[in-house]
Amino acid sequence: MRSNLEDIRNWVEEDDVFIVDRGFRDSLTYLKELGIQVKMPSFMEKGEKQLSTDAANTSRLVTKIRWVVESANARIKQWKYLSYILPSSQIPFIGDYIRIICSICNRYLKPLASGSVEEDQALGAKMLFLSKQVNQLKEQVEEQHLDRRTVCWREVSEVVDFPQLDEERLRELTCGCYQLRLSASYAQEHIEGGCTIHMHKEEEGLLRIRLQSRHISSKTYQLWIRYKDGDIVAWYCKCRAGARVVGMCAHTASIVWYLGYARHRCNPGRIGVHDWGEFLEDATAVDESEESDSSGDESPVEE
Repeated sequence: MRSNLEDIRNWVEEDDVFIVDRGFRDSLTYLKELGIQVKMPSFMEKGEKQLSTDAANTSRLVTKIRWVVESANARIKQWKYLSYILPSSQIPFIGDYIRIICSICNRYLKPLASGSVEEDQALGAKMLFLSKQVNQLKEQVEEQHLDRRTVCWREVSEVVDFPQLDEERLRELTCGCYQLRLSASYAQEHIEGGCTIHMHKEEEGLLRIRLQSRHISSKTYQLWIRYKDGDIVAWYCKCRAGARVVGMCAHTASIVWYLGYARHRCNPGRIGVHDWGEFLEDATAVDESEESDSSGDESPVEE
C-alpha cells in the first residue's frame, strides 16, 4: 500500500469503510492515518473470557459482510493447486491462474449471493437496530447469579411447550444460516446425553442448558433461553460470542433448532454425524456356517 498510495486514494471514496479480518490488526493504525475507516472483528481484552454485548454485536456485523469474501476464497481453494502455500517461483503465474479459475466459476457456478436487494436491505436495517440493544437476559443472569444457583432450577427430560419454529423464523433469529448448519452436530450431543436442560421453577419459559463443547471434551457451556407467546424472545450463552443479540451463537442456535424444529420433523437417528463403521464387517471373521450354506445352494452352470 505504501508504494501505491496515490492509486489507492483515487480508488477510495469519501465515507468508504474497509471490512477486514483480524489478520489486519497491525495495519489498523496505518489505515486510519490515511483517513480510511476500518471495521474488524473484536478481540477480547487481556483477562476477559467473553466479548461484551456491544463488541460481539459489532463483530457479527463485520462477519456478516465478510462471509461472501470468505466464501469466494473457499471456492477458489477448491482447486488443489491454490489450496496450499505456493513457492515464490510461482508468483509470476498466480495472477493468471486465479483469473482463469474465477472466470470458470463465474461462468458455470451459481452466484454466492442470490437474495433480493429489498430483503438484504431489510436484514441490514434489522441487524443495525439490534446492534444497539443490550442483552437483558445476560444482565438478569449476572444480577441474580443464575449461573451458580441450583435451587431455582429443576431438570426436565422434555420441554413440551417450547415454540415450534419454521426454517424462515430460524434464519430470522440467527440472522443467517451458518449457525444452523452447525446445529445438527451440537444437537447430537443432546440426543446422546451430552446435554442437560433445566427449567426455572418460578419464571415460566426460562431454560438453562449445559452443552458439551464440540472441540474440548472437558468443557461445557451454559446457556439460557427465554420463550413467550410462541416465540423466542431472549438468549444468552457464556461462550466467547454468546452475549450478542445480533443473531445467536452456534450453541444457542443448536438448542433452538432442535427443540423448535428438528425434533418435530427429523428422525433422531438421522441427526448429526453418522457412524458408518457399524455397517462394516471384518472380512477375516466370516461365519463358516453361512459359507457352507451358500455353497450348498449353488447350482451347476450350464454352458
